[in-house]
Amino acid sequence: MDKALCYVVREGRLLVFRHTDYSHEEVGIQVPGGSVRPGEDPADAALREAREETGLTGFTVVRELGEVEYDISPLRFEVQRRHVFELAVNGAPPERWAGREDHDGEREPTRFECFWIPLEAAHVLQSGQGALVGRLFD
Repeated sequence: MDKALCYVVREGRLLVFRHTDYSHEEVGIQVPGGSVRPGEDPADAALREAREETGLTGFTVVRELGEVEYDISPLRFEVQRRHVFELAVNGAPPERWAGREDHDGEREPTRFECFWIPLEAAHVLQSGQGALVGRLFD
């Protein structure tokens, strides 16, 4: 299963979110990301997922940081191939805001609280999402 993960970096900070409908213990802190659709370029998927989950626009791909495999069992018995991208965002996004993903109307929207953390704190990301954060310092 191909996934795209987004490290959106601004002024030495990383854009993250938490699900507001689940406890922190259940889902932790995450970066924007999601499935690469059939025939979709992973970079395009990263830009789409960043827009969908944050509600912001004006994202650009800075560079591809690499790929990493992650086994998300036992949540689902699935090994994900994650394409990780560094993104920039234009403008001056807020410090903290509500985001939501509508899932093309196929199910109830997922609600998020989006905010920024220092890059040095990215070790708190859940489910191996921080695996390539060190490459941001290259």
